[in-house]
Amino acid sequence: MWYLTMAVPAPTAPFWFGLEYWQVGVILIIALFGAFQVYYWVGRRLGEKLYESRVGVKLGRDRIAKIEAVVERWGALAVYGCFWVPMLRHTLPWVAGALRVSYPWYVVASALGCLTWAPLWWFGLTAVVWGWLELAARSPITAAVVAVVAVAGAAWFMIRRRRRRTTDDQPLVTQDS
Repeated sequence: MWYLTMAVPAPTAPFWFGLEYWQVGVILIIALFGAFQVYYWVGRRLGEKLYESRVGVKLGRDRIAKIEAVVERWGALAVYGCFWVPMLRHTLPWVAGALRVSYPWYVVASALGCLTWAPLWWFGLTAVVWGWLELAARSPITAAVVAVVAVAGAAWFMIRRRRRRTTDDQPLVTQDS
């Protein structure tokens, strides 16, 4: 029987660059918190120029407007919630800065987000990687099948999403001239 505890390294054993597992997790939490502060201040500095920036052009004015609506409605609580939504995680802090969300509340929300989301991601991702490595050590063929299925599933999801996006962009009624 395979147990999840075998998939996560011992918390006090040297893990990465001689650091213990929990220390690496703390460093990653601090780095994420720092990145969120940079995002906020860059967004605050850019302000309206966010729309014309490379990131703003790539995201599109409509998407930024949707994110602005979320920030205007929920304020700093939206910052905490953005940790759990993949596309918002790295775009909403810029918009929060551009909209000048209260910085003390932003710091609290981003700190809570880092303290709750990052450990789940750190432990969960590590459990998946170490679990797959252990599976590969026991049965390389099964590990290869699992990897192929995971890559195929991710590719299918991306293709399906892109197709849905292109069909959503096409007009429902065509006009004949």
